[in-house]
Amino acid sequence: MDIAKPRPARERVPAALAVLTAGLLAFHGAVPNTPGRVGSLLESFLPWLGLAVVPLFLYGLVRRSPVVLVAVLLPVAVWTRHFGDLLLPADPAGPRDLVVVQHNVSDENPDPADTARALAGSGADLIALEELVPDALPSYERVLAARYPHHVVRGTVGLWSRYPLSGARTADIKPAGLTEPWSRGLRAVAATPHGEVAVYVAHLPSVRIGPRGMTSARRDESAGRLGREVAAEPLERVVLLGDLNGTVDDRGLEPLTSRLEVPRRGFAFSFPAGLPLVRIDQVMARSATVRGIDTLPATGSDHLPVRARIGLG
Repeated sequence: MDIAKPRPARERVPAALAVLTAGLLAFHGAVPNTPGRVGSLLESFLPWLGLAVVPLFLYGLVRRSPVVLVAVLLPVAVWTRHFGDLLLPADPAGPRDLVVVQHNVSDENPDPADTARALAGSGADLIALEELVPDALPSYERVLAARYPHHVVRGTVGLWSRYPLSGARTADIKPAGLTEPWSRGLRAVAATPHGEVAVYVAHLPSVRIGPRGMTSARRDESAGRLGREVAAEPLERVVLLGDLNGTVDDRGLEPLTSRLEVPRRGFAFSFPAGLPLVRIDQVMARSATVRGIDTLPATGSDHLPVRARIGLG
């Protein structure tokens, strides 16, 4: 009687890697965030984890291994379920849509006026900007004034609008540990043809990735403060535009993603501009639908502008 031989390690290992990839995609929330915010780090690049199936598939193909090829189907299925809709065309435009643009213009932008001209030609109804420095602000105000007669600036963030703005105030998202002047959030009400919309513009603290992992404590604290601001907003419709220094899969933004809808279509990787790997420039909404999001051509910033269409009907 023949005794079945153990399957060679050359098949078991790639098959196990495929299963591990599927597990990380499906249960990334179970990965602990200590040490080094490893869970958030994984979630920041979660879509790219799907690339692991490419060498595994090629290995299975070359080795003619049914075990490996079948195992690869598992991460493919999980990735498709999680991200597949983002590959589909944006929902059809509706008569009650609002077009918005979000852009961190960079405090080192060499040509603010050229950046402003590019954004003015985007067809947006609302434009949110971050890293507005005093020397560059007049250029944005001058170039955008003709198409966007209404604007408000608080600290280093600003909102330009085709529609009247009211109720403008600073949104207090400053982490408790910061002692220097720091104003990166605002709230205003846009009187659109389809009703009032509370618009928040925010720039959350930066994160750093180093040998010990990712540092995001201040970003996470600021996200929590912003989440509480949004939760207390009396208007039903809310739009959040900002450089949140995190992806929508990152658990650090859970105070926001648990309360607001994220884009249905489009990856729109926006950072870094030269080789976009993640979208940390976000558009979210409450009592409205973010139908799709895409990127605009590069400006003088290290971020790409993102544009989204929001259904208010």
